[in-house]
Amino acid sequence: MSTHDLRFTLNGERREVTVPADRLLIDVLRDDCGATGTKLGCAVGVCGACSVLVDGELQSACLLPAVFVEGRSITTVEGLAKHGELNALQEAFIRDGGFQCGICTPGQLIAATALIAAHPEPSDGDIREWMMGNLCRCTGYYGIERAIKSAANV
Repeated sequence: MSTHDLRFTLNGERREVTVPADRLLIDVLRDDCGATGTKLGCAVGVCGACSVLVDGELQSACLLPAVFVEGRSITTVEGLAKHGELNALQEAFIRDGGFQCGICTPGQLIAATALIAAHPEPSDGDIREWMMGNLCRCTGYYGIERAIKSAANV
């Protein structure tokens, strides 16, 4: 198996790792970079637990070959807080009941970050459509919707 010297930015920090050519991004993030906030759920790209932003675009890290992020910028849940301060979305998830067991929450936060970037004042329909790729087994999604609306000030 051939290896690849992979260079990318993770949460604002330049990283370089040598990986097998077939290694998935989820494994690089968790095992090589210690970004364990990104969770492996279904491993087939339908649950959203592994959601990350690659150059601001929502991606499933369980499906993405790591070599595809060469030279790109990745944001995981660890990159949302700045200087130890939670961002407005993270605070809203805590305050408004969007946070439950923690398995889906990192992916929910990343997807909601992408949603608010694309739709700064999302409608209820925008939220439901955008977030449908992030499954939660703990709640009825109402706390998640409230948190997103609160963070977006709608």
